Amino acid sequence: MTNASVREFKMPDVGEGLTEAEILKWYVQPGDTVTDGQVVCEVETAKAAVELPIPYDGVVRALHFPEGTTVDVGTSIIAVEVAGGAAPAQQEAPAVPAPAAEPGQPAEQPAARQPVLVGYGVATSSTRRRPRKQAPDTAARQAASAVQSELNGHGAAPAAPVTPPAPAVPAAPAQRPLAKPPVRKLAKDLGVDLATVTPTGPDGVITREDVHAAVAAAQAPQQAAPADRPAAPAASAPDRPTAPVSYDSARETRVPVKGVRKATAAAMVGSAFTAPHVTEFVTVDVTRTMKLVEELKQDKEFAGLRVNPLLLIAKALLVAIRRNPDINASWDEAAQEIVVKHYVNLGIAAATPRGLIVPNIKDAHAKTLPELAASLGELVSTAREGKTSPSAMQGGTVTITNVGVFGVDTGTPLLNPGESAILAVGAIKPQPWVHKGKVKPRPVTTLALSFDHRLVDGELGSKVLADVAAVLEQPKRLITWA
Repeated sequence: MTNASVREFKMPDVGEGLTEAEILKWYVQPGDTVTDGQVVCEVETAKAAVELPIPYDGVVRALHFPEGTTVDVGTSIIAVEVAGGAAPAQQEAPAVPAPAAEPGQPAEQPAARQPVLVGYGVATSSTRRRPRKQAPDTAARQAASAVQSELNGHGAAPAAPVTPPAPAVPAAPAQRPLAKPPVRKLAKDLGVDLATVTPTGPDGVITREDVHAAVAAAQAPQQAAPADRPAAPAASAPDRPTAPVSYDSARETRVPVKGVRKATAAAMVGSAFTAPHVTEFVTVDVTRTMKLVEELKQDKEFAGLRVNPLLLIAKALLVAIRRNPDINASWDEAAQEIVVKHYVNLGIAAATPRGLIVPNIKDAHAKTLPELAASLGELVSTAREGKTSPSAMQGGTVTITNVGVFGVDTGTPLLNPGESAILAVGAIKPQPWVHKGKVKPRPVTTLALSFDHRLVDGELGSKVLADVAAVLEQPKRLITWA
């Protein structure tokens, strides 16, 4: 085949407005055969971890970047030699560094530019690379690392030229350990090679407990070592602490700000210094709400669905928005307009191994209670598995954050950018409460509503919070007000 038959697959914009993504994992290596639609790698954007499928059949010629590299949208990341004739004529592409040749193969010239697919863009800046753990000891990875060092300009030069080995028949690739994306992320954060972990899950799947067991086993010899023997530094820093810090080791740990953490930080700073926040509080007796939750769990219509207090709190907020529609709006600074939304995309803040994300339930206002329960269950399970798509985190109008699951009474939440209100739900726990003239222990919670004071005044915010509280105190209002 000629160079014209080599297709360059570019890093797509997998989420609206994103400019870069980090390559987390390659699922193929040079010499592998790929088919249209086959997943070739997993990348992490500022919003989610996403698997990328290749759009054509062929044989992998080169991987242009190693795992752990942050690549600009529109930059070629993999070259595939397509089967059959030459590829269609393309416009000339901007010059990019040629990838390292495979052992025993001549260096390839950059392939001609491909037609821009949906969501693709052209890189406008050079690729940034980050330090990472030692790549697997394969010729392809070593070649890619050499290219990275050369481009960065600070890689250690070899003492003498290295002669590429003679071409050889590639060995069959080792079977990839079975694990879900969150478990793979945990293993990466803790510096654990999944190939060394003994799986205990169904069908040989590695679980989070297996990864932690591997870490404990590796730390056992260190703990038994003499006290004057310093422990080796960690292979890589996790995005967030996953275990108590050992204070007899390093004095500090520096954690790179990237991915979800980087996006969350930028969004919260923008929100805090753009929208004037006001937060109001109300404490509510939710005895009747808790009784209704137990009744719904026995209802056949809710069989197999997640039924909990959050479901009724979400429904109460939707009823309050229906009664006070001006709360469901956004501020258009450029046009100097308030945009009132006639739909509710209800955001639910979710803590995941990758950080805090806020996926939303599209058109939540139009859903019945069982439909809302199904959507909440799907949202939570998808977030925990690390499979939340970028589109699921776009277009939210109002958000709920349930800090009560951590035993916290309440908080003063910051607005999700572009939204006008966010409701924080505190822990539900027995408290002394005056009921029918007597002090009795009742399940009580505290709600906090933060809102953008540019478009929501104190009266409107108070009405919304009061309506939510009224529904939770008397759930029958769901029937009369909805």
